[in-house]
Amino acid sequence: MSAQDAPPIGEARTTAIPGASAAASEGLTSYRVLYITWRVLLYAVLTLVGATMLLPLLWMISTSLKEPGEVLLLPPKWISIPPQWGNYPRLFDVLPFDLFLINSIKIAVFATVGALLSCSMAAFAFARMRFPGKNVIFAIILATIMIPFHVTLIPLFKLYRDIGWLSTHLPLTVPFFFGTAFGIFLMRQFYLTIPQEMVEAARIDGCSFIQIYYRIFLPLSKPGLATLGIFTFLGSWNNLMGPLIFLTKVETMTITLGLTLLTNQSGGRWELIQAGAVISILPIVVMFFIGQEHFIQGIARTGIKG
Repeated sequence: MSAQDAPPIGEARTTAIPGASAAASEGLTSYRVLYITWRVLLYAVLTLVGATMLLPLLWMISTSLKEPGEVLLLPPKWISIPPQWGNYPRLFDVLPFDLFLINSIKIAVFATVGALLSCSMAAFAFARMRFPGKNVIFAIILATIMIPFHVTLIPLFKLYRDIGWLSTHLPLTVPFFFGTAFGIFLMRQFYLTIPQEMVEAARIDGCSFIQIYYRIFLPLSKPGLATLGIFTFLGSWNNLMGPLIFLTKVETMTITLGLTLLTNQSGGRWELIQAGAVISILPIVVMFFIGQEHFIQGIARTGIKG
């Protein structure tokens, strides 16, 4: 080979392999077909699972719009023609469900406000402040999560009876103003994601811990507060054991206790029972759709996994 035929310095000699380009293109096409097929199957399975989970909800709504003789038909009748919208106002004639809704909303709102205030402050102390026995106290608080509610039910009943709180909403709201173990843990995990440098900069500027709490941590913790608020509101709204034990007067009952009372008094009127169930879930659905963005962010940042 002469010097003129030699390749320039730094350039590699390449030799085309016959069929290599066609084989690579065929392999890429096969991969794309396999990937698309896998995604289609995955979405089909997820759609099927989602539809299966929606069936009870759809059946509940369908039953609430049926006549009494159509509820237990075989084969089942999904849609009543015409829909019996009168089941909903008839429900309020049987029992004062409007009062039950007001009681449930009042209890859930007060419980949520109390939990947000107390848990956010306690969590800030455990996350950013230093004091003797902090880790021990936090461990004791977490240990209370393992204590079943039924273990403390009788002592709480005797306590509330002695101080005159039975048949009032105080046993269902006041304890939340002293914090909950889950709420403190949730907010503490969220506060730990906030950089320590922000706290140190605020301390250099002369801010106290109270100022750091409401000027820095509260504005940054909206997703965590939304998550805790939804959990607390949902738990208070669906609570049956507490109202069943502490509330004995009809005018103080909640929506869950009202549904139980309706089941016992309606004589198997399933269309009315399901209409009450539909009404009971509407505030929860509305609240979740309003705060779902912050709720999902809060779950992701606090490290809670399903």
